Amino acid sequence: MRTIKIEVDDNSYARMLKGLRVEGTVGFDPRKKLGDLNAFKRQPRRHRKNLLLKKTPWGWLKASFERLKRYSSVPSDLTLAEQLAIFDEENELIKAALIERELNKIEFC
Repeated sequence: MRTIKIEVDDNSYARMLKGLRVEGTVGFDPRKKLGDLNAFKRQPRRHRKNLLLKKTPWGWLKASFERLKRYSSVPSDLTLAEQLAIFDEENELIKAALIERELNKIEFC
């Protein structure tokens, strides 16, 4: 079995001493006869919170950066007609909220 010496930067070395993993790639330079660890520099994902536009009796309407999100949840012990009536009522509430949102964007002279 052969051994290869690997150059490691200070941050990666500190993580290794703590017993943590260091993810990355290892290259080998035959002229130096030395390996080189290129640690991945991962950043935590940051995303904007969803903005609650309307809270309905059976769900909500939220706006994210790219989309409008609608959620409804009704009990399954209701009859189909009652469930459809609830969905229709929710749709009307959500449509009214979206119209109100657009009207608030417009400035009247």
